[in-house]
Amino acid sequence: MLEAIGWFVLGLVLLALGGDSIVKGASGLTQRLGASPFVAGLVLVAFGTSLPELAVNWQAVARDQPALALGNAVGSNVANVGLTLGAAALVAPLTVRWRALSPLLLTLLVGTLLAMLLGADGTLTRVEGIVLLVAFVAVVTFAALRTRRESPELQDAIAAFARTSTDLWVNLLRFAVAAALLYFGSRMIVRSAPTIGEGIGMAPLLTGLIPVAIGTALPEMAAAISAARKGHGDIVVGHVIGSSLFNLLVVIGGMAAIGGSVAFPASFVMFELPAACVFGLMLYPMLRGDLHISKGEGAGLVIAFLAWVAFELLTMH
Repeated sequence: MLEAIGWFVLGLVLLALGGDSIVKGASGLTQRLGASPFVAGLVLVAFGTSLPELAVNWQAVARDQPALALGNAVGSNVANVGLTLGAAALVAPLTVRWRALSPLLLTLLVGTLLAMLLGADGTLTRVEGIVLLVAFVAVVTFAALRTRRESPELQDAIAAFARTSTDLWVNLLRFAVAAALLYFGSRMIVRSAPTIGEGIGMAPLLTGLIPVAIGTALPEMAAAISAARKGHGDIVVGHVIGSSLFNLLVVIGGMAAIGGSVAFPASFVMFELPAACVFGLMLYPMLRGDLHISKGEGAGLVIAFLAWVAFELLTMH
């Protein structure tokens, strides 16, 4: 088991490095192809941090471990709000100017409820997965159109996030390096995580929910804390909501659309998806009120996250 833990940690390091490299490469290439820094930044802020989780889930599906992938997708959403956002706000209060985030969060809540409804019979079919993918395209379109009406200061901040070298060969090299890092990192994690889970009595779903989801969230948490200290609350909250939408609609929807269907364990519909919904509900009044997430609210999110982890470990359903 110690060997599996070593491979798991090494895989997390490779994922963190690969995720950073591919975000920079994607930003540089999209701008070279004619996209404005604002458009590139909007996409990267919203969905760039989900790529390591996506790599892990692809590996899990390829190795016939869909429960691990499901657990990672929804566990990452809980960790996004409770751990990443909570820790960032605990370090430095977050001021949010990006008003489009509130309807995007509402979309996330509705999407989670929809996934619960569609999967209540124990299976998410291909057609239902395609519905989730179409919903994602609609969300991206809405976010792009709505954010163009935001304040110039916010648009400048999003554009600044994406500014990097646009040299073609530099960005192709970034992509090549990132692809290798994400491939080998995700492979190490998916191979070692089941051994770790079995060693401590966890089913594959719970293994994805806790050790894998928390492990892949740690680099995002560090980046969020750094952004919070610099006063980039919009970037932090945009990452959290965008990544959660990607995990729900693209990762889970894509699993069903590509694989034909995906089995939803009863506990997934009864406990895990509702937990993700509850964490989203905790965030909603913060974005509908004074658009400010205080240290106290951050502490509340972290405490709720720790309580959720304790519940999952104690029940081991």
